[in-house]
Amino acid sequence: MLTQEQQIFEQIKKAKSVLITFGKTWNGDAVASSLAFYLLLKKLGKSVEIAAENFDQGKSYSFLPAYEAIRHSLDNLRKFIVSLDITNAKVGAIKYKVEENVLNFIISPKEGFFTHDDIKSRSGDFKYDLVIVLDTPDLESLGEIYDKDTEFFYQVPVINIAHSSNNEEFGQINLIELTAIATAEILFNLFSGYSRDLIDEDIATCLLAGIISKTRSFKTQNITPQSLSISSELISLGARREEIVNQLYRSRSLDVLKLWGRVLARLTAAMDNSLVWSVLTEMDFQKTNTGENDLPEVIDELIINIPQAKIVLLIYEYGAEKNTQAMIYSIKNINSLNLVKKFSPVGTKNFVRINIPKPVSEAEKEIVDHIKENLNKLSI
Repeated sequence: MLTQEQQIFEQIKKAKSVLITFGKTWNGDAVASSLAFYLLLKKLGKSVEIAAENFDQGKSYSFLPAYEAIRHSLDNLRKFIVSLDITNAKVGAIKYKVEENVLNFIISPKEGFFTHDDIKSRSGDFKYDLVIVLDTPDLESLGEIYDKDTEFFYQVPVINIAHSSNNEEFGQINLIELTAIATAEILFNLFSGYSRDLIDEDIATCLLAGIISKTRSFKTQNITPQSLSISSELISLGARREEIVNQLYRSRSLDVLKLWGRVLARLTAAMDNSLVWSVLTEMDFQKTNTGENDLPEVIDELIINIPQAKIVLLIYEYGAEKNTQAMIYSIKNINSLNLVKKFSPVGTKNFVRINIPKPVSEAEKEIVDHIKENLNKLSI
């Protein structure tokens, strides 16, 4: 009986065209792991593409090899075929024209004539015959990539690789390793077991970037001897550690640092620092020349510097109408979507955004009180 790892490469060998995809919020492990898999399949001579819903924050990973290959939609996913039986008539000429949003094919027979019974239509095969989904808890987390072509994900085999306990095991093959700290760690073992010689400097750099991103440059509490050993092996294989760290953690702009200072000045904690939050106004963004897309960097810093925090909350006033919005990050065993379900959150189980049509001072009290109440129920 084949192992899961062997099953994965058997499916890859059979596939004519592979799609790699990941969640719409572009976490670093998912992006880097997807690029590593893309590069490996290219080395194997496979036809492969990578796609994920557009997300501005993803530009943080633009330094990684093959980043430019990431597309933001599934174009020409399936062809529509119109068939004409030419048994009783031969084709002399074919042309087409568009009239009022109708595409008309004009076929002139060389001899004989065509009837309605000679025409048939059907949908062709999908462009891809294998999908690899990385570090994504469920298909809905793919966003538009899934929403616009739902049927595709149920008709084409899916390989699902992740390390989180909240993964819904939606694939035909599910490689879920809960002891791994990153999907990149799983891929290293997968690639090494198949052929370690395939891991070149670029693939090693992507895999190391996934581990560094997931551990906030080895500052989180979930680091294991195995993850450190794998990181060391990746560096020996040519992974560019300094480039990764410089790009992800040593290149904060002066404007973002100013915004960080304003967040720290208003930082508040409760429940023995399990919940930390801060508030920003539209004026804060204007004075620091920053925007909403800079906030995930600030959340990263809070996570790194307050390890006891289980919920990190940024409440901010943004946009012409000055609506109050919030970003909420939770540790892996607390579901952010359930925690603030009342506010119709958008995002994943560990990172969501909400909108509250109230002044920021009122919204702060409402959301903080609501989170406190729910956290008390969880007995954290």
